[in-house]
Amino acid sequence: MAFRPQLRPLTPAVAARGDAGLGCAPIGNLFAPVPDADAVDTVHAALARDVRFFDTAPLYGSGESERRLGLALRGVPRDDYVLATKVGRVLVDAEGAPVRGAASGHDSVVDLSRDGILRSLDGSLARLGVDRVDVLHLHDPLDVEAAFATAFPALLDLRDQGVVRAISVGLGRLDPLERYVAEVPLDVVMEAGRLTLLDRTALDRLIPTARARGIGVLAAAVFNSGILVDPVGSPFYEYKPAPAALQERALRLQAVCAAHDARLADAAVQFPLRHGADAVVVGARTPTEVHAFVDGLDAALPAALWDALDAEAV
Repeated sequence: MAFRPQLRPLTPAVAARGDAGLGCAPIGNLFAPVPDADAVDTVHAALARDVRFFDTAPLYGSGESERRLGLALRGVPRDDYVLATKVGRVLVDAEGAPVRGAASGHDSVVDLSRDGILRSLDGSLARLGVDRVDVLHLHDPLDVEAAFATAFPALLDLRDQGVVRAISVGLGRLDPLERYVAEVPLDVVMEAGRLTLLDRTALDRLIPTARARGIGVLAAAVFNSGILVDPVGSPFYEYKPAPAALQERALRLQAVCAAHDARLADAAVQFPLRHGADAVVVGARTPTEVHAFVDGLDAALPAALWDALDAEAV
């Protein structure tokens, strides 16, 4: 992963992959409940495959993702992994009151205030059971003016004070993301779903600015919610059933991959790395899913395949 030179080494001094992170939304009950034991096994599978970057958020399961990730990492030396979480939302209980300490919540509400960000980070540290996180993302800040007025000054202070190593924005909409990358001295940015085989818009709109400003790029949602894994069995795009036209495009991409003896998912997970991303962050809820995406990163894909996939994008 690319970070500003003064932040290196942010990745651990072990045999860690620099191209992959585990997205921990699925172990926060995204789409389906996940028992604690299964969540722990999933994180341990990532560790076994030398994945040492873990990305979570209070939003994922209203704190359950952070709690389970902390449970899985208990006993793992803190310097052996890189931990990212997010601020910009605070957890609330069933009555709408903010939760305290390590408690999970019933829901979350947007809060880009300085106090909200500090409370959110304190809760995350308690649920994770650690004294620090390495990367702090501002999570889906669609209110641009509030982000500039209160959220980014708080994040910059946290970085200046050494509370966090790096600050970032995680967002799936390019209009505000482009502005943040151009105007805020970020270390990293995490785009979601805009640098994929189905949506290449970040390629021209985001990557050049990030590169010019020395901002590392993490690519999330590389499967666009599942359609780029299995267009028939998992025809979801942006967490909703995919429109017929998108499913047809995905099926054509799958056919192109099959003609080159390749899997669509393997091409999808490698695509961002070929086009300016420093690492991909892939969500998984089981060890099998972890092994599948890591194997996909390591799959040998022919150059002719990429030419054929590019032709489908025209």
